[in-house]
Amino acid sequence: MLVALLDADQTVRTKALGNVHGILHHQNTIYEATVPTALYVAAILPDPRTTLPVDKNHRDFPGCMRAELLAWIGSVASEVTDAVDAMRRRHGFPLDDYPPAVAIRQIRPLLFSAAFAYVDDADRHVREAAIAACIPLLDDAELLPYRATLVPLLREVLGTSELWQHRDRAIYALDAWGEDSSGLKGRQNPFLFCDSDLTPEDPPWRAGSSEGWNEEPPF
Repeated sequence: MLVALLDADQTVRTKALGNVHGILHHQNTIYEATVPTALYVAAILPDPRTTLPVDKNHRDFPGCMRAELLAWIGSVASEVTDAVDAMRRRHGFPLDDYPPAVAIRQIRPLLFSAAFAYVDDADRHVREAAIAACIPLLDDAELLPYRATLVPLLREVLGTSELWQHRDRAIYALDAWGEDSSGLKGRQNPFLFCDSDLTPEDPPWRAGSSEGWNEEPPF
């Protein structure tokens, strides 16, 4: 399954990517097998074959396989943040009691090193995915000093993204880190986009849409 991520056939690559999400990180779950998978994904990022495309639908983020793999690393890291641990502790299930989560936390410096290598990538989609992946990894005590390095990138790259998801993530991270997020624009009707067949190019106030919006901003 993992070898197929670098297959010459785009259909095979796309299926492999779906398996990495749907089997090894299903519904954001961290499994025992997720840990070596994360190490493998981090290791293959420099391979030129990760710049090949994968199939997309209108709900997918744009970008090549490298951008997708960086996003996957970010998704895995988001499940072992301090905020997640605090929430789980309130319900009696701390991350320390779940070995796969502990193992992911232990390799955060390695995952960060792999993702950080692409925060200045020439490909905008890869660059944004790398910055977004770094955010949850920076809860690691060893990596906290890197937050200062990432702040300008959050404002200037992620905060100006065409994707509201990236803009939201930049605002959330800056606020959580006690940094100024003023001037950045957050989401605009994200649930309308997520729950409909609108494409990213369609304005959320598309006249006569079945979703009911027929006014221009600010509604």
